[in-house]
Amino acid sequence: MNSPAPPDSGALSDLLKREATRLGFDLVGIAPAVAPPGYEQYQRWLSKGYAAGMGYLERLEAARSHPRHVMDGVRSIVVVGFVYGGPDLGQEGPTTGKVARYARGQDYHKLLWDRLGELLNWLQGECPGLLGRAVSDTSPLPERDFGRLAGLGWIGKNTMLISRKVGSFTLLGALLVDAELPPDPPMEANHCGTCTRCLDACPTDAFARPYELDARRCISYWTIEHKGPIPDEVAGNLHGWAFGCDICQEVCPWNRKAPKGREPALSARPEWDHPDLLTWLIEEPATLSKRLKGTALSRTKRSGLVRNAALILGTRRELSAVPALIDCLCDDDSTVRGASAWALGQIGNDAAALALRAASDDPDPSVVDAVARALGRIGDDRNDTS
Repeated sequence: MNSPAPPDSGALSDLLKREATRLGFDLVGIAPAVAPPGYEQYQRWLSKGYAAGMGYLERLEAARSHPRHVMDGVRSIVVVGFVYGGPDLGQEGPTTGKVARYARGQDYHKLLWDRLGELLNWLQGECPGLLGRAVSDTSPLPERDFGRLAGLGWIGKNTMLISRKVGSFTLLGALLVDAELPPDPPMEANHCGTCTRCLDACPTDAFARPYELDARRCISYWTIEHKGPIPDEVAGNLHGWAFGCDICQEVCPWNRKAPKGREPALSARPEWDHPDLLTWLIEEPATLSKRLKGTALSRTKRSGLVRNAALILGTRRELSAVPALIDCLCDDDSTVRGASAWALGQIGNDAAALALRAASDDPDPSVVDAVARALGRIGDDRNDTS
């Protein structure tokens, strides 16, 4: 008995989108496997140093020039998206921090890979012999560019892909296939208009101009991507963000009526929605590291999270954090010790000064320098008030 003939490409695309929706995706569109239209702009962005310390972006620059560098023989790209986030569950307090909405639930990478894998299996059932590859964020594919080419939205002034239907709180993934699928009309319109709310709201002036983000000024870069000590001029300007930052999306008018996410795995866990930063300081390192597994917060590891927590508490001059910060001066991680020294220097009470003097012989030169600067700050403050 002969096998049934596969559906024609147009019908297959319709069935594919229906299956993607069944799998829980909120967005789905098809783009041709062409050179991304924003590649030259990306090269100029790199040349200006806006990638900050993200050297991997420069190393993979050439690979972003065409999707064939991600998958040989690719002919079409199915771009999908999950809506994430919703109303805050917790309440802000003197020792709480803020976590970007996308990171409050399960790690989105695995979720996207698993669902895209299911979509690929379905597609291979319809088209035996078809080859494909699922990607999400970790491959040199400019997903926002291909999201626009797939008609899912436009790239806004805050550099995010914005959909008229669901806003910009979306997580994108892509399925690269070696079959020719009819592409969707690209999004040619830009609905930002004259609005500059995202640019005006950024507390660190991270946008060099509309559509151009300077990571050297971005809170998300410093709290997630940057490893090691954070410079003093940045340390006091995290604005309560312990991991990432949502400000430029929160103020976007297109997110006012954006739907809540439907995917339970992306729902906020209570411990990551306005987390208590003191808990991060005092929790056993192995315990906190274990809690990070399976979440996007694992990107910055325990070292980065505790560093960020110490800096935020120091910026707030939170006296209740002094005992925990003093204990962190003996942490095994030099980044944590240095951030705790900075925080104690900001608080500057007698207990902080005493502990900093005792830490002046730290074995790490960077911590010794941080302690010296903190003590100098305390001395300057006391001289100013004398």
